[in-house]
Amino acid sequence: MSANINHFNILRQPVITEKSYTATGAANQYTFRVAREASKAQVKAAIEAIFEVNVDKVQVINMPSKPKRRGAQSGSRSGYRKAVVRLAEGQTLEVAEEV
Repeated sequence: MSANINHFNILRQPVITEKSYTATGAANQYTFRVAREASKAQVKAAIEAIFEVNVDKVQVINMPSKPKRRGAQSGSRSGYRKAVVRLAEGQTLEVAEEV
């Protein structure tokens, strides 16, 4: 399966945090920011096409916006959608490898 432009529009960026690194090693899971309108099936197809791996499970989470204040100025950080992807046994992604 070859990756097309729609697959790259679905995946925004990998989420690199301590919690995501722990899940990478322990449960073979990777976390990505994805497009708001992306479904689980679209995320699975995009990961399989771009990285050429087999996906076991996809969990999608809608992260809410957060209010932020700095002195008298107030605003909000925009919300986003993220996906936690579990790969098949023995497969890895080079995107989030530890340095």
